[in-house]
Amino acid sequence: MDDISRNTDRLHICVVTETYPPEVNGVAMTLQRFVAGLLQTGHSVSLVRPRQQYYDRPGCCNNPNVTLVRGMPLPGYHGIHIGLPAKKRLLRKWHSARPDVIYIATEGPLGKSALNAARRLDIPVVSGFHTNFHSYARHYYIGLVQHLVLGYLRKFHNQTAATLVPDEKIQQKLQDDGFRNVRVLTRGVDCDLFTPQRRDENVRQGWGANKHDKVLLYVGRLAAEKNIELFVRAYRVMRLADSRVKAVIIGDGPLYKKLQADNHDVVFCGLQRGKTLAASYASADLFVFPSLTETFGNVTLEAMASGLAVLAFDYAAASQHIRDGVNGYLVQYGDEKGFVSKAVEITKYTDAMAELRQRARTHVKQHHWGNIVTRFTAILRDSMRVVAS
Repeated sequence: MDDISRNTDRLHICVVTETYPPEVNGVAMTLQRFVAGLLQTGHSVSLVRPRQQYYDRPGCCNNPNVTLVRGMPLPGYHGIHIGLPAKKRLLRKWHSARPDVIYIATEGPLGKSALNAARRLDIPVVSGFHTNFHSYARHYYIGLVQHLVLGYLRKFHNQTAATLVPDEKIQQKLQDDGFRNVRVLTRGVDCDLFTPQRRDENVRQGWGANKHDKVLLYVGRLAAEKNIELFVRAYRVMRLADSRVKAVIIGDGPLYKKLQADNHDVVFCGLQRGKTLAASYASADLFVFPSLTETFGNVTLEAMASGLAVLAFDYAAASQHIRDGVNGYLVQYGDEKGFVSKAVEITKYTDAMAELRQRARTHVKQHHWGNIVTRFTAILRDSMRVVAS
């Protein structure tokens, strides 16, 4: 207990992750928010991650708080690297600069070796369930081992003091699957960055859209598990109902070239970040999110903060934050026919759309990252007490 009292005011937290900005995905963005919030509240943060193929050159990282380890491309997922085992290196590092608590965000070989090293040194560990890897499995030719992936994840997380998930439904599902000590830590959104005030007619003109057109937007990774084909299908049917409908896709991934080649009437913008991305959100009219494999889906909150109506399946962030017909539109999980039908119905809701979009913005303004980081810190402290006792 002496160690805990000594660190009551300021913790040294080590974050272990396979992905981090400038890589663009929900996990990377969430971790960046966690780290920024911890630093702003006076804590010390160190980071362990794989060397990023497109951003890190040998010898380029001079930050003593960042440890780069060897990695390899994630099969079937171009642009993302998984960290290779680094137990010996982490043992040496943590023996000389011992963290108070370790947060492992991803469960790959790097995460596993970090867990083993932490257990060896008796350092408390909290883990995050950020990605439904066992659900992704069927999209990457390993559906037959989906149950094995789930078994590995369960064993991994049950060796940590707590597993953090973004909502109660995932918490219940994991508990039903035998995961222990599952705690909810929801997500936030930057309402100063993502705001309707960034709407820009020049952006719309760049898409070939005028003020009377209805722009459908998708933001996210262009990969099999994101179900992008449903976005395209909904767009095609909506356009038959209303010729003013246009479609814009923002993001990159293994399906980018194929989707672009097959859909010449869709605007593909590639990766966007920061204010450019925020202006794109605000300049669209309807966010259509067809994914069925999200753990949360930060883009849902970003779209709502930007004053967009959102059409999504009733799960993850959408289930938590959208009331159908009040501040967005929900479709029963997995009902792709219903998804397309709802999309067509929405083309008739022009008069009601403005008020709905305003309610979407009002709702998410309550979800500040500062409050979430405070809860994150409290959970980390709890894990230290559990280990000490």
